[in-house]
Amino acid sequence: MRYPGAIVIVLLTGLFPSAVAQPAVNTDAGSSSTVTFTLDFPQSNPTHYSIAVESNGHARYECIGSIDADSDPDTYDAEFEISGGNRERIFEWAKQAKFFAGKIDSGNSKIAFTGAKQLGYQDGRHSNTAHYNYSNLESVRQLTMLFQKIALTEEYGRRLAYYHRYQKLALDEELKHMEMQAQNDELSEIHSVAPILQEIVDDPSVINVVRARAKELIEMKYDGAPWR
Repeated sequence: MRYPGAIVIVLLTGLFPSAVAQPAVNTDAGSSSTVTFTLDFPQSNPTHYSIAVESNGHARYECIGSIDADSDPDTYDAEFEISGGNRERIFEWAKQAKFFAGKIDSGNSKIAFTGAKQLGYQDGRHSNTAHYNYSNLESVRQLTMLFQKIALTEEYGRRLAYYHRYQKLALDEELKHMEMQAQNDELSEIHSVAPILQEIVDDPSVINVVRARAKELIEMKYDGAPWR
C-alpha cells in the first residue's frame, strides 16, 4: 500500500514552467477571495488534487486517486471549515507572494520534477495563476507545505471512511500511520476528518484498540492547543 506521506517530503523540490505574469492585486476589505493549490503528479497517489480556501474559512478538497494499489482511481471531494490560524496564514502568504501575479518558479532545471503545482488567487476583480515545481519564495514554500499537510489529512479521511465501511481490519494499521504522522507534525486540519474518526469510536463492531486510537487522534493537541 502506498501512503501519500512520502509525497509531503519529496514535493518540496522540483521544477515546472512558471506562469505568465499578471498584475499584482490587493484584497478589498469585505470582498470574498479564494486561494487554490493544485498538484498533478502521475507517479503519486492521488495523481491529482486541489484545495480551495475561501476568505470566509470554507475549504474544499478534490482528488483523483486510488484507495490502495489494487483499486481503480476514482474521484473524491470533501468540504470543511479551515481553522482561523491557517486561514490567516494562507492569505498572508498569498499576499507576500504578490497573489501569484508573477513568476514564482525557481527556474532551476537541475531540480528533480516532483509534480506540476499551481497556486491561484481570485476575488471579484482579479484572477491570478502561477505554475511551479519548486520556488525560492519562502511564502510559496510555506503554502506548499501547508497544503500538502492538509491533503495528506484529507486522504486519511478518505481511506478511513472506505476501510470502516468495507475493510475494518485495515483500520488499525491506517490509524497507526496517521497517529505517527500527526505526532511528527506532518498533518494539518485534523478536525476536518473528526466525523469519520468519531464514527469509528462509536462503532461497537470495531475492536477496542482501534476505537481508542481514533479517540486519541480526535483529542490530540499541538503544543497544548487543539490541532491546527
